[in-house]
Amino acid sequence: MHGPAPASTPGDGTANPHPAAGRYRRDIDGLRALAILPVLLFHAHVPGFSGGYVGVDIFFVISGFLITGIIAREIDDGRFSLMRFYERRFRRIMPALALMILAVLAAAAWLYLPGDLEGVPRSALAATLFASNLWFFTDTGYFSGGADVKPLLHTWSLAVEEQYYIGFPILLMLLARFAPRWRIVVVALIAAGSLALAILMQRDTSGFTFYLLPTRAWELFAGALLALGAVPSIRPRWARELVAWSGCLAVTLAVTFYDRTTVFPGITALPPVLGAAMLIHAAPGTSMARILALPPLVGVGLISYSLYLWHWPLIVFTEYATDMPLAGGTRIVVVAAALIAATLSWRLVECPFRDSRRVPARHIFRFTGAAMALLCILSLALLAMGGWPSRFDPPALAQMAGQHDFAPSRKQCHDTFLRNARPCTLGAATRPDAMLWGDSHGVELAYALSLDAKARGGALIERTTSSCPPVLGYDATDPRCAAANRAAFDAIRADPAIRRVYMAAFWANGNFDSPAFVARLDRTIAALRALGRDVVLIGPVPPQPFDVPRRLAHLAQAGRTDAAQGVTRRFVDGRTVHLRALFARWQAHGVRLIDPVAALCDTQSCAIQHDGRPLYFDSHHLGVTGAKLVVARGG
Repeated sequence: MHGPAPASTPGDGTANPHPAAGRYRRDIDGLRALAILPVLLFHAHVPGFSGGYVGVDIFFVISGFLITGIIAREIDDGRFSLMRFYERRFRRIMPALALMILAVLAAAAWLYLPGDLEGVPRSALAATLFASNLWFFTDTGYFSGGADVKPLLHTWSLAVEEQYYIGFPILLMLLARFAPRWRIVVVALIAAGSLALAILMQRDTSGFTFYLLPTRAWELFAGALLALGAVPSIRPRWARELVAWSGCLAVTLAVTFYDRTTVFPGITALPPVLGAAMLIHAAPGTSMARILALPPLVGVGLISYSLYLWHWPLIVFTEYATDMPLAGGTRIVVVAAALIAATLSWRLVECPFRDSRRVPARHIFRFTGAAMALLCILSLALLAMGGWPSRFDPPALAQMAGQHDFAPSRKQCHDTFLRNARPCTLGAATRPDAMLWGDSHGVELAYALSLDAKARGGALIERTTSSCPPVLGYDATDPRCAAANRAAFDAIRADPAIRRVYMAAFWANGNFDSPAFVARLDRTIAALRALGRDVVLIGPVPPQPFDVPRRLAHLAQAGRTDAAQGVTRRFVDGRTVHLRALFARWQAHGVRLIDPVAALCDTQSCAIQHDGRPLYFDSHHLGVTGAKLVVARGG
């Protein structure tokens, strides 16, 4: 999930002074609004905000600027206290955060099916302890569930920031004591190192670059350098206007033109980070500052922390309950509900706790300790209940079990190239005469094919790599794909015993139907044929707009499994026009086609269950049940 930083923090209050001038800047609250609104609209699937996730970067810059200014000024005045600093952090972050986590635990315990509930208390523990970025970094893969069932996923960025502020004040204190003249240089060098690491690792697919502090710290340091006076002030009015509007343009272009396929973060994070820095540095006294200071923007900026906290759980729970992405009237209702919840949270929770006259320092520390203890106890209690299956009827639980309909060989045999492991041979104990080459869609299909092969005394090799279709030279999603595919092709060429090659991928994902991709696939098939190999194309699996076992479980709970229906055949055909033309042409030249669409769909719609069992283990991967059916019907 792309997401913004909740505590960069939109929750740092209404009286955040310019470090130099020591006064409140309305335009920065307006800038907070320009950060949170794209995030909200991006998560709500509103067209035109495909890059709205860059709000995290904007928030990080704002936080680095405001909080560094406060810390540096107090250190320079000889009145900085770590205890007071953390009091302010707890005062501004914990009350609203604790209430949100508590509400998420309650809602998930009421709504979530057992397999989905188990992850929520784990993430609640991590969020409570400001370690959720570490948890979500490790909680990846097909067995961990997607962002659509993680209502606390957005707390990763809060954890990044709080981890940053464990060490940063200490660094500034040490520099003030031992190397005051080197303060800017040291901060700049650390920022440069963090940026260099982010760029170096920007194509990393493990989640390290996205979730962890070392590759995110430079964004906070960008604001910190502004607060420390590393950038000279801009005096001419025209120059400030130019810089401010250029910063706005940089942010706007990122929000508009970035999307989920953009390699991010890394060098692509520079435009929103620099854009936010330009607005902070140059906006005062300009027309841009007057726009950012407009009451509606300032109002949204004031509630932006609470809006961040509440919008994501509301979206996740609504989509979970309806088994559909937000759209139409539902989208409007959820966005409005998020704004209302944020306003109430700001007025009734944030404001009272930020008032030291109403809540003295000793009380905020006691509250924080008690809230963290309560949330940890509740999370551990839910964990001990193991998903709490007694809440649901047996038919619903039986459908939900489809989420675990994996090939027994998946963990051992998938992604062997990325793990430098030997590819698996499935089937009989004999020399394999076939290979399945593909992405994750091929795993269960390889297992189903191996059962047929074993029945006739044969065997096949599985070479499947996540997000890597079997196309030579393809590296759009992961630079390792090209190497993995080249290794598979070389293995085929080097082993004359491999007479048949099955090719499987998520063909209907919406990205593989372009003429350029199809031309590469065409050349790959031709290259295999030139080696004298029989090629078997396994066509597109119809993708569903919902998690299939979950949808069937919801229907079973309501006694309506007869209403189960997948996407229309017309939808699938519309996503694979060029691919189908290619497959038909190769069929005419003797290439065999196993077509999941023909196996699973009639003239109108596509099936999602067979004999009362789910055909998929998520929204687009066939489970073993579905793979067996496709192989059997595909001949």
